[in-house]
Amino acid sequence: MLFEYPEGATPIDPDEAQGLLLPHIRTRAELDRWEQDNILEAEDAVFRRKQKDILTEKYVCTLHKKMFGHVWSWAGTFRRSQKNIGIEWMQIPTALRQLFDDVNGWMEFDSYPADEIAARFHHRLVAIHAFANGNGRHARLMADILLVHLLGQERFSWGQENLTNAGDCRRSYINALRAADQHDYQPLLAFVRS
Repeated sequence: MLFEYPEGATPIDPDEAQGLLLPHIRTRAELDRWEQDNILEAEDAVFRRKQKDILTEKYVCTLHKKMFGHVWSWAGTFRRSQKNIGIEWMQIPTALRQLFDDVNGWMEFDSYPADEIAARFHHRLVAIHAFANGNGRHARLMADILLVHLLGQERFSWGQENLTNAGDCRRSYINALRAADQHDYQPLLAFVRS
């Protein structure tokens, strides 16, 4: 698979490409369509009934498998290689536990408004980059699950466009994440409800 990747996307390395369960896929558009169908199934499942133990490593992995398990054999399994973004792969479980502790603390002590808790959670989850592929989509759905099931809020609109494709909306999203990297969350907070 030799795909063109939009800005900020993590390329799939040859070893990971071997995990493709659908050998008929030849283009990035075909891959995106199959992944999106799988993601829609996962969204339907997680918003149909109350989710439990959301802020756990097990839930993060189970959700990723629900989102990508019909497409990738390694779905739901942490990456075992370095990428163009993300922490050292060996630190993923520790970083996730720290993130979950932080989010629980933010909720317990009302450190931030609900939207900011979810936006900060999303940003940190993307920065960890736990999986070989699908981290942005996974982190967006995790933030929405946090909003709906733990914070009692509506899902984010995420610019109301497909962020998988290159374009102005994706550029705005990437720029908002980069601003958050510099501890400026205002662009991300504006984007998630745009």
